[in-house]
Amino acid sequence: MLSTSKRWASMKSDGSYYSTRIDLAPEVQVEIIEILNRTLASTIDLWTQVNCAHWNVKGMQFFSLYQLFEQLAEQLNYFATLVGERIVALGGVALGTARTAAQFSEIPDYRLSSREGQGYVLLLAEQMAVYARSVRSSIEIAQGLGEANTADLYTEISRSTDKFLWMLEAHVQT
Repeated sequence: MLSTSKRWASMKSDGSYYSTRIDLAPEVQVEIIEILNRTLASTIDLWTQVNCAHWNVKGMQFFSLYQLFEQLAEQLNYFATLVGERIVALGGVALGTARTAAQFSEIPDYRLSSREGQGYVLLLAEQMAVYARSVRSSIEIAQGLGEANTADLYTEISRSTDKFLWMLEAHVQT
């Protein structure tokens, strides 16, 4: 396995990374870019899952859930943009294709047997909880690497993710 600095040099030469004047050690840049690309994959995967729920939801709570899922999809699209732009700002390549997302996402497969609203809510709450844990873990990693800007980006995502998780869970709590 290549050391981080050797990996940085080899990736720069194959076009995976670009020079930047951001004052982070190359090793930190590489590690942060890798973490951000994993987050990008998970965000895109979750975004597609939320869109499926948005398009297919049925039942008594159809309209309110349709709107909630639409808002969540819009927020995830915004997160993907923030993460992708941060990757590029740090000198990386944002790997934001559907195939890359499927390969590297930390979100479990989309499995749903019910088309009723509560089934979608429960599924998305589980998926959001996985995403929230991953984002919180990424905050700690970025802080540990001394990369406050990326930690701040993850904190913004975490706050909003927690809010949407609360909104999903409120639909099934009594």
